[in-house]
Amino acid sequence: MRITRDTNGYVELGRFEKLIQILIVISLISFAFETLPNLSTAWQNVLKFTEIIIVLIFTIEYIIRISLCRPRLKYIFSFYGVIDILAILPFFLTAGIDIKSIRAFRLLRLLRFVKLLKYNKAIRRLRDALIDAKDELILSGIVAGILLYLASIGIYYFEEEAQPDSFGSVFHSMWWAVCSLTTVGYGDVKPITVGGKIFTGIVLIIGVGIVAMPTAILASSFNNAKKKEKKNDL
Repeated sequence: MRITRDTNGYVELGRFEKLIQILIVISLISFAFETLPNLSTAWQNVLKFTEIIIVLIFTIEYIIRISLCRPRLKYIFSFYGVIDILAILPFFLTAGIDIKSIRAFRLLRLLRFVKLLKYNKAIRRLRDALIDAKDELILSGIVAGILLYLASIGIYYFEEEAQPDSFGSVFHSMWWAVCSLTTVGYGDVKPITVGGKIFTGIVLIIGVGIVAMPTAILASSFNNAKKKEKKNDL
């Protein structure tokens, strides 16, 4: 097993990390199977045995990293250090609290798989694009929030008397506003008055622009980041 350290003292375990990524995926798939109703006793035992083996390997990995990382506390309280301990805690803690959902944090450890596949340039490009478009994205979020609030107020005044259960307050109306502005339109809450329907049409048209705005900003910023990267490589 090849062991290397980065500039921050973080240990990379070479090929062993690939095994960890595979085990993470197996663990998450196993967790999904555990939720199946009427699962046979044989399959329950297989899943339990699989979980024990995976947690054992995760624990060994965590101990190895603690023993090899310098300084140790820096790793323990780092982002990945916290994720590593959260990946095994659900198995060891049996205080009657259902914390199995914490295992979903193992997905965050798949970020290491990106490094193993040497996709660093793509990740760096995405990071640079987000940084460059930070102000525009914040502005886009503020505009979306304002429109969400105004849409909630508008539909409330149109539909409150006709549908007091669905539009009984501005806060009740926000669910409809979110679905309409994002153009999802689940249909579980919809206007029945003429004014409400006309207002909904206007909101839906505005919603198309709201969804497209951050997409266009990110696409432009990502393209600029890619150009800068090519220019630096020359």
